[in-house]
Order: sequence, then structure tokens, then C-alpha cells
Amino acid sequence: MESLRHLYRIGIGPSSSHTMGPQSAAKRYLERHPEATAFDVVLYGSLAATGKGHMTDVAILRVLEQQGPVDLHWEPETRLPYHPNAMKFAVRQPDGSLFDEWTVYSIGGGALSQGPGDEIDHRQVYPLTTMDEIIFWCHETGCSLWEYVEQYEGTEIWDYLREVWKVMQEAVERGINREGVLPGPLGLQRKAPVYYTKAKGYKANLQSAGLVFAYALAVSEENASGGVIATAPTCGSCGVLPGVLYHLSSGHSFSEERILHALASAGLLGNLVKHNASISGADVGCQGEVGVASAMAAAAACQLFGGSVNQIEYAAEMGLEHHLGMTCDPVCGLVQIPCIERNAFAAARALDANFYASLSDGQHRVSFDRVVQVMKQTGHDLPSLYKETSQGGLAKI
Repeated sequence: MESLRHLYRIGIGPSSSHTMGPQSAAKRYLERHPEATAFDVVLYGSLAATGKGHMTDVAILRVLEQQGPVDLHWEPETRLPYHPNAMKFAVRQPDGSLFDEWTVYSIGGGALSQGPGDEIDHRQVYPLTTMDEIIFWCHETGCSLWEYVEQYEGTEIWDYLREVWKVMQEAVERGINREGVLPGPLGLQRKAPVYYTKAKGYKANLQSAGLVFAYALAVSEENASGGVIATAPTCGSCGVLPGVLYHLSSGHSFSEERILHALASAGLLGNLVKHNASISGADVGCQGEVGVASAMAAAAACQLFGGSVNQIEYAAEMGLEHHLGMTCDPVCGLVQIPCIERNAFAAARALDANFYASLSDGQHRVSFDRVVQVMKQTGHDLPSLYKETSQGGLAKI
């Protein structure tokens, strides 16, 4: 498995697959051809179907048009075999011919691949690739999940996660103070400031639930407006983990060190899904984005409240299991409806999963690894119109 640096990526919204990934690909292609004066770019499948709503064209053109004109083609009906988020870059020569065509895939969370087994910048960091193996390691060594992360990432990972946590906190704080309409044709009003203000007026138990909603909404609305966020594991699900961690940090006075440890453990769970299945909504539906984010947040919360390794695994398993089959059907291709609201509910569900697991002894029948396998198969069984194409489900309203 890769470093957590490849799971928690700091960048601009609204989509890691449709904005961050394509922009990164454009930068790489420009570096290959600094002499080029014109380009040809083709977007395929899901990347083309919802690319305009996700500002894929803006992300690519912002890079390449510094060098020369770009002919951009949209082919939503053409799906390449490896992944639905495909694109092809080429240099357009003076005679109109194309040179050095490069096909690349945006496979989720901002990551790029050139095909099966050919992920760009892929570097194996962790030797163990299943939760069962990692739990066994923890039991044998007496160590925690975050200590497993430190073992293979080195102590320098804490500086990186500190920066990730800083970005998450800033996104919450910006989001709960910004009012107005989100960009795009939906005319969707920001809700986080209102939810935050109203939640403060309730008694403790309801206030807690309301604040979690507000914090998750805040980050998701910042993402939808193109603000700076950290993928967790994607842009579309970036509000869940920060919403939970900010709430617990504020309400329970957990130290920064403990928050960073929880962030590391959460990232490890997200990494397992990314390695063994997918975190791309275009590939497996929203279960791979919001579902995985809920699992990560449940694991983080359980660790903060002193859960054992088995209880943490159980909390994460429930966070993912209870999102199985969730479609990815953004209205108008925007990361707004139902995405923003789903982040808020997934944050609340993560806290429920933590509480449920904390009441148990951590023993349960269905393992996290098994749910990851089922999620992958379920996602591949979903018809493509329910996976980020805006052709089915809620996107049809």
C-alpha cells in the first residue's frame, strides 16, 4: 500500500477525480512537452459525462492554455476498458496531426494510472495489505494502528498529517462563517452557518448532533465552491472526517497529538479500501467515497475514545457496511446534491458506529476485509448510470 500522503491530498475542490486528477495529468503532460504550441484533449466516459459540472475543463485548460490553444473533446458514451475516468492528451502539430498520444486514468482521490498495475508515482510503503494482517501485527507487538503507520512512514509523517489537520480545521472555520449561494445552476444556499447557529441554541445532546452536521456541511460546501480542502479519501467525501474530528477536538479537548494519531489510523483504513477495492465514485459508486469516509471517521472516533484495535475495526466495518450499494448520482454533475447532505449524515453515522462498537467487545461475524470485497463487487455490479454519469438516480430530477 502507498503512503498516506497519497490518500490525504491537499488541493482545491470540487472533485478529486474530475478536478485534481485531470489537472495533475495536464501538468505532467506539459512537462513532457514544454515545446508544444497546441494540444488536443479527449475526455471519456464518466469524466466526460459530469466533467463540466465538476470543472474538469477549467482544471485542464488552466494548465495547458498557458502554452497554447487546446481542442477539448467530450465523449461520454465511450468508456475505455480500465476505468470510466479516462482522458487522452496529444500535441497538435502545425499540420493538424497529433503527436505522442497519452491515455491516462483518474482513478480516485486525485491519483492517476496508465492502466492495470501502472499507477503513477506508486511506491509501496506498507507490507501488509489487509485489516486482518494488521490486527494480527498489533496483537503480536502490542502496538496501535497509528504505531503501525509510524513504523513504515517514519516520524516525519506527523508533520504532514499536522498540515492536513490544519487544512481541515481551516475549511471548517471558513465554511461555518460563509453565507451565500454555491456556484452552479442549482442555486443552492450554503447551510453550514445556519446549522451552526441553530445548533448552539439546543441542549447538549441535540447540540452535539447539530454541530457535527454543521462542521461536515462547512467543509463540503467549501469543496463545492472550489476551496482548499484535504481529500479524505476524496473531495466529494471530504466533509465527513474533518466534521467528526473537529467536533471531537472542540467538544472533548483532545490534544493535537491524539487527533493526529486518529487521523493516521483513519487513513490506514481508507488506504486498505483504496488498495483492495476503489475510492472512485465513477468506479464503485458513492459507497467508495462517502461510505469509506464514514468508515474512516468511525475508526478515528473509536480510537479517540479508547477503543481496542478490534473495536476500531468493528466501527470502521459498520461505517462502510451501512453504505453498501450507495449510488453516485450528482444532480447536474455538481458535487452538491446529494453529495453535501450525504457528508453530514455519514459523519453522524460514523459517531453512531463508534458508539455501537464501543459497547461491544469488538467481536463480530463480518470483517472489515470482507465488507471491502463486497463493496468492490457491489460497485462493479451497479449499472454505469448510477456511477457519476448523471444519467440515473437522483441526477434525473
